[in-house]
Amino acid sequence: MILYEYPLQERIRTYLRLEHLFMHLQQLLPRVDAMDHHFALATLFEILEVSTRADLKTDLLKDLDKQKHALDSYRGNPAIAEAVLDEVIGHLDQCFEALNSLPGKIGQTLTESDWLMAIRSRIVIPGGTCGFDLPAYHAWQHKPPAVRQAQLLKWAETLKPMADAVALLLKLLRDSGAPQKVIVNNGQLQQSLPQGRTFLLLRLALDEALELVPEISGNRLMVSVRLLHQGEDNRLQAINEDVSLELALCA
Repeated sequence: MILYEYPLQERIRTYLRLEHLFMHLQQLLPRVDAMDHHFALATLFEILEVSTRADLKTDLLKDLDKQKHALDSYRGNPAIAEAVLDEVIGHLDQCFEALNSLPGKIGQTLTESDWLMAIRSRIVIPGGTCGFDLPAYHAWQHKPPAVRQAQLLKWAETLKPMADAVALLLKLLRDSGAPQKVIVNNGQLQQSLPQGRTFLLLRLALDEALELVPEISGNRLMVSVRLLHQGEDNRLQAINEDVSLELALCA
């Protein structure tokens, strides 16, 4: 099964983009090649670009606090394991404290480095990090792999509170949705969302063997899915047959 996710709110869109970038960064950091470290730096700068929203830190803190209060309401419920509940709430508290203790905006430590910002300004230009453009960066790429890696880990560590908060919030969000089998008639599905709840994320699982790609759109009132067939030439074409898939709405 291939899992597709579609955010129904801009804040969740930002969280998913950050998660995507942090996953790339985690794959690049253990490597030792200078080219891998170049792309690790590029990914760090992409994370900074996404997280420069003035209210991102506030949004994360509010969501962590909201989740904590929601889970606190389950205390005393015989169907809930108190030990597991305490563990999750403790994790929320840790993420809140770590994020709240960061000075200023997220990534401020990195943006205060003139050397990093010089690379950041050139890395978006095609070929902008050539040796003649950034000789200091060229020299850094020739340092021993362990030296480069140690610096990358140090820079990435300044973003860890944000990464941990995003990972925990998305995990709790995903766990809130129960997958259900749905039949998509003639390759198209349009579904009104139940009133009284604010759904934030749609998750859709498709059998890989079908070679279908979902085109998803949605808002707080309705979601729409159109299934397209991906042929050998990778062109997408609409289908007119019934297909079974798994759908989950997370609030």
